Amino acid sequence: MIRNTDEAWSLVEAKRDAFFDLSDRVWETPELNYEEDRPAAEHVAMLEREGFRIETGLAGLPTAVMGEAGEGGPVIAILGEYDALPGLSQQAGVTERREVEAGGNGHACGHNLLGAGALLAATAVKDYLAANGLAGRVRYYGCPAEEGGSAKGFMVRAGCFDDVDVAISWHPGPFAGVNTPVSLACNEMDFHFTGRTSHAAASPHLGRSALDAVELMNVGVNYMREHMPSSARVHYALTDAGGTAPNVVQGRATVRYLVRASDLPQLQALVRRVQKIAEGAALMTETAVSCRIVSGDANLVGNTPLEELMHSHLERLGPPPFDEADRAFAAQFQATLSDEDIAASFQRFGMAPRPGLSLVDRIYPLGAGDGSSVGSTDVGTVSWVVPTVQMRGATVAIGTPGHSWQLVAQGKAPAAHKGMEHAAKIMASTAAELIRDPALVERARADFSRRLAGMPFVNPIPDDVDPPLPGRH
Repeated sequence: MIRNTDEAWSLVEAKRDAFFDLSDRVWETPELNYEEDRPAAEHVAMLEREGFRIETGLAGLPTAVMGEAGEGGPVIAILGEYDALPGLSQQAGVTERREVEAGGNGHACGHNLLGAGALLAATAVKDYLAANGLAGRVRYYGCPAEEGGSAKGFMVRAGCFDDVDVAISWHPGPFAGVNTPVSLACNEMDFHFTGRTSHAAASPHLGRSALDAVELMNVGVNYMREHMPSSARVHYALTDAGGTAPNVVQGRATVRYLVRASDLPQLQALVRRVQKIAEGAALMTETAVSCRIVSGDANLVGNTPLEELMHSHLERLGPPPFDEADRAFAAQFQATLSDEDIAASFQRFGMAPRPGLSLVDRIYPLGAGDGSSVGSTDVGTVSWVVPTVQMRGATVAIGTPGHSWQLVAQGKAPAAHKGMEHAAKIMASTAAELIRDPALVERARADFSRRLAGMPFVNPIPDDVDPPLPGRH
């Protein structure tokens, strides 16, 4: 393989400070699914500053952006995100729960770092192409609404990745290495029951309770849990209980279900079973039910050539250059966690617990992890249409749970910036090598075709589902 990594890494170093500032600005303006107006605008401004050709409003999503640089050759996409989570506002650098804004949002999944780091990598690849006179294009995709909004699924449906050769991404966390491509396919659905209101005391026999239907559906799904694959997950939240007056038979009620399974075929079968349970609950209560899919993600499809390529760059670069001040800072946050939190973090990445280690000092092995802690990501949908590889970047203390105030509090620390720079270097040098050596792209595509042979892609977001943009639903 052609070793061009040092030049790509130097190009990352040359511009890192501006992108650390970008990450911090996004951290300071945490906005939710499809409402990331300020973070998206910050990314567009940086794309303009760096001379990318820019498109906004991809797939009809106001906060989805794309910047492209280069001409001809293979197209390498680097995927970024910048959405936050509700209810996790937290002051930076503080080792106790202390909100910036009561009940406000917070970057509890590190997407401020994810977007800025991905754009830093794309910028370095742009500069690498120009410095070496190479044919090839790099694209930065600013993807909104990963946290349950499935924006990349809508972008796939709209054809935004149809001419992309390889997609690269990363995610912040406690460890550094190639992401093991295991995730759960999922669908999020609203079941809306409609019944008949009535006076609960004077004429209960005339009422048909939609809330009763929701409760019966929940009971039915609970019985189903014993008879579904052990890797599957089903969660629910009551979004409309039909009112607050107990003396009125509730004429409406809505429950939101999130159904997860190991792959798309298994998901589709499980979704049909949940829908049948809802129909049975409506039948028992003489109510009507409608189902509306809100979002959906496919499971991740791995790619061995890309994973081996990225891992080789990680081994050459080594772990992020954390110093004693970084480790002492991280140790303060570790002290807020349980021993179970810390041990589970090591286990997830296939490593034996090392008491006293607050930040990583090595790259975890390729293919490591027991698969016991698995979520869903809309990167999975991209991986069904484009050969895709991701890395995990070490940005927080070992044991820090995702979606926690501790993760928010560490989001502007020097260690977070170092982990972001480290990930940007790996993504940039991986992309540069793919452009330098088209045979690598061909091997990635061959692996992609082999894995999906006989498995036609069905987007978990149906064609008639609109994105849940603010004010639309």
